[in-house]
This record gives sequence, structure tokens and C-alpha cells, in this order.
Amino acid sequence: MKQTPFGDGLVVPVQGLGAMGMSAFYGSTDESEAVATLRHALDVGVSLIDTAEAYGPFENEKLIARAIGDRRDEAVLATKFGTEFDDEGRPHGLNGRPEYARRAAERSLRHLGTDVIDLFYLHRVDPAVPIEETVGGMAELVRDGLVRHIGLSEVSAATIRRANAVHPIAVVQSEFSLFSRDLLTNGVLDTLGELGIGLVAFSPLGRGFLTGDITAVDDLDPSDVRRSLPRFQPEAIAANLRVVDQVRRIAAAKGATPAQVALAWVQAHGVVAIPGTRRRSRLDENVAAVALGLTDNDRDALARAVTQAGVAGERDTPAGLARMNA
Repeated sequence: MKQTPFGDGLVVPVQGLGAMGMSAFYGSTDESEAVATLRHALDVGVSLIDTAEAYGPFENEKLIARAIGDRRDEAVLATKFGTEFDDEGRPHGLNGRPEYARRAAERSLRHLGTDVIDLFYLHRVDPAVPIEETVGGMAELVRDGLVRHIGLSEVSAATIRRANAVHPIAVVQSEFSLFSRDLLTNGVLDTLGELGIGLVAFSPLGRGFLTGDITAVDDLDPSDVRRSLPRFQPEAIAANLRVVDQVRRIAAAKGATPAQVALAWVQAHGVVAIPGTRRRSRLDENVAAVALGLTDNDRDALARAVTQAGVAGERDTPAGLARMNA
């Protein structure tokens, strides 16, 4: 797996693994296959493993510890804090105060079974706490050796600048895919390039839609949180399948799968994608996208296809959107 340098000296593979769905949100889970998938990821060089205390809560971090604890030195472990949880996993709203950052980091260290977090993100900005104060607390964790690098998730260009003035930000994580292209126009990508900060794209497959496997809401598990998202309502699914059909046609011409083409489009922007998967077969499919070369014409054709077909439905609920791009 190729490696790419990010800000503050962090080096990561050009594709990582989002582990969230192995424990939460996307329906029923299979721990034995999840463990096998995490270990296989390390085998093929997908060493950036992305989790958060909110995934479970805590259960995803514990799963990762069980799966790869004996191979800790092969992994780049990234976790996040932002919503305050008590030790029983009950949420208490956003909390970006430095004292909670420390409490969350210490708890994540215990759950991950390690003595240092490679990349510690602020999951969502707490509007009641200045970003300078939050990042200052995260910087103390770096100085104390609990964290190696810090990152932010779903933030505006202005917030990135303010945060980076306090302590070097290694990575910003945001949703970025053919379905969600705001970063191309809202100044975030330009700001990251100027400051030498990396971008990690979560949901690069449009929360699975761009794989082509979701054609109706009943394709999702009854407990799958995507059933509540605007983009996965029946009318939106029907409309968005027009985009998938365009991706499918381009994929067929290149001898690839729709997922591989969608991932290659993201990665062509110099972005590290962290597609989430729970199965080894899907992991291997995703990894193959790294070697799939897209020409400028391919990228333009994909962008035109999405623009012409249109994307129906917001990417999150109103409450979820309100916590983004702060």
C-alpha cells in the first residue's frame, strides 16, 4: 500500500478502513468476520484504522483492541471525542472542554489497549467552547505523550485556520464523495493545501449507496440508521439510482466495480479515503481502487454525470447537519 505524508509529520496509507459499521449504526454485526477483516487490513497494508468513542459507545474501540492488540505496532489508530459520554455510555451533549478531551483520551487508551493514540480527532466542534481552547487541551495531550497527532472533523476553513494557529493540525476528516462534493467549493480543500494539512474522507461511497447494492430502503437492515437519512428515503433512492447508473457505466468500461470507480474519484483529489466495511471481500475490492487510474476525462465525466442526474436528499438529518462545518 502506498503511503502519503500528512501534516505534522504523520504518514498514512492512501486508503484506510472505517471500522464504525463493525459495531454500530448499520444493522446486525458479525464479530468473527469483523476481527478477520481488521487483521486482513493490516496484512494488505491498510494500517489506518478509524474509530471513535461514539461507535457503540466504546464497543468499536474494544473490538479493535481484541482484533489487533497483538499487532499494535502495525496500525495507525485514529479515534475521536466530542459528544460527552459517561462511563456507562450515556450521551450528555457536545463537550469540547480540555478536561473532557483528557478524560475521553484516557478512556480510549484503556479501551484500545494501548499507551498512545496515533491520531486524536475532535469529532464535532462544541459551539460553547472556543476552538482555540479545545485544541489547546488536545495539544497538552500531545505534550504529555498520550496522543501523537491531532485532527478535526467536519469543520469550516475558518475554524481550521484558528485551530492550526494553536497547534499543528495533521488531518481534517469530512464526508467527501461523488454524492458530497462541498469541499471542492467551500474553501476547505484550498485551506488544507495551503496549510499542509491532510484530508481523510469518510463515507467515500455515499454510505454504501455508490456500491450499487442499495436499490430500495428494504435492502437495509431494519435497525440500520441509514433508514432515517433523507438520502435513503424511497423517493431519494429512486432519484439517486440515476447517479449510480452513470457510475456503473463508467465502471463497466474500465473493467471495475462502481465502488472502485467512486473510490478512485475521491483518491484522485489527493484524499485518503476510509471506506467502511465489515467483510474481507469488500476490503479487497476497495483496496483494488488504489491501482485504478482515472483520467482527467474520466473524472470530468463522473462530475458531469452527477451534476446532470442530481443528488436527491441531504446527507444527514437536520440535527446532524447542524453539528457540521462549524
